[in-house]
Amino acid sequence: MPFDSRLARLLAGTAVASLTLTGCAAGGSTAQLPPASFVALQEGPGEEYVIGPLDELTIFVWRNPELGAQVQVRPDGRITTPLITDMPAVGKTPSMLSEDIKLQLSQYIQEPIVSVIVNKFAGTFSQQVRIVGATEKPASIPYRANMTLLDAMIAVGGLSEYAAGNRARLVRFDKQTGKQKEYGVKIGDLLRKGDTRANVMLMPGDVIIIPESTF
Repeated sequence: MPFDSRLARLLAGTAVASLTLTGCAAGGSTAQLPPASFVALQEGPGEEYVIGPLDELTIFVWRNPELGAQVQVRPDGRITTPLITDMPAVGKTPSMLSEDIKLQLSQYIQEPIVSVIVNKFAGTFSQQVRIVGATEKPASIPYRANMTLLDAMIAVGGLSEYAAGNRARLVRFDKQTGKQKEYGVKIGDLLRKGDTRANVMLMPGDVIIIPESTF
């Protein structure tokens, strides 16, 4: 057989093997997330944080400090500030609420500049991260900007004695497809071996499910 013909067959076989392996990898039942980045982390809720009941807010009106206030969002989802009564706040981002307050205040002052800062926050359910299963204290915790898996596990006291941390799953709602997607997370390696590659970024609404070991 000529050398060129053998080479062509070899390359064709390599390409088929590569496609087969790629297909197997893509068909896995549990996807993986990339490791978290620790660059430029910030505290507090993210820019798209949605205000929830009992959040504590600071309303600042530039050049009119008497119109500002520190308020807590009432259980009915509303706030009251000077000149404004029963303003709906729940379900809005801080920028959306500041625009609504600006619109109301424009009846009394010219071109008001309003800022809304979230001081303490609980968040709506869609803005929380839930950790359930074999952990020291299962809980729903408010999502913070740049929150990682490690942050969430510290908040709930880590794994329980019989947790199968490396078989944990992270369930995330995909807004584009409207479906839930599961990712495998190796919490055991993260907490017990200090493997930072197992640390991943979280998103609002994530649910972390930790099973128990079976003996």
